[in-house]
Amino acid sequence: MTTQQMSAAHDYAALDDAALVRCVQAGERGAFRQIMKRCNQRMFRMVRGVLQNDSEAEDVVQEAYVHAFENINGFRGDASLATWLTRIALNEAYGRLRRRRETMTIDRFETSEAASDNVLSFPNRSGGDDPADVAARAQLRHLLERAVDGLPEAFRMVYLLREIEGCTVQETATALGLRVETVKTRLHRARRLLRNAISDSIGAARGDAFQFLGARCERMTEAVLMRIGRHPGPA
Repeated sequence: MTTQQMSAAHDYAALDDAALVRCVQAGERGAFRQIMKRCNQRMFRMVRGVLQNDSEAEDVVQEAYVHAFENINGFRGDASLATWLTRIALNEAYGRLRRRRETMTIDRFETSEAASDNVLSFPNRSGGDDPADVAARAQLRHLLERAVDGLPEAFRMVYLLREIEGCTVQETATALGLRVETVKTRLHRARRLLRNAISDSIGAARGDAFQFLGARCERMTEAVLMRIGRHPGPA
């Protein structure tokens, strides 16, 4: 059976992550498209959390996917697929920072006396929430993104995984290579730094922050598939 015939035989969207991995390992590249669509948003959010640049984050995510495809036979399911991919993406992102020689250590963030000065002022929303006011919601989302960008990196990464991606404490700890207690402490500090900045509007804007849907998602997915199409397959 050809790869194209195998792809046609599966409804990849209906498969769980483990089944998708097995399909990719068997040579079904269409399954990798579904993996990317399923994980694109988290990957982009986390890499952007490190690099704070949309276009550079997109490049790094593509590199991470190619690296993941090349090493898919090494995935054993010890962590979730999303966690495995996130760690690959973060390694790529931090590698990019090291090459730019702009890396700041986590210890510096933890001991910074000026951490609370990093969050931008965010005025409270007055009046009730108006779902029809699309422009106002977009502005709130933009201000939330800027406020999260202003967090020290050590807190920002924990906040993105726990509050925006909805990961558990254990998933966050595994993805970032931290102790569970450290995750809890950093999340508490991140919330404290953001509390005055985002107030009651965070609930409405959180789910829409750092969008990675539509044209950008499709463009990046196609770019990765084109690259791996020239690849002999997973090692």
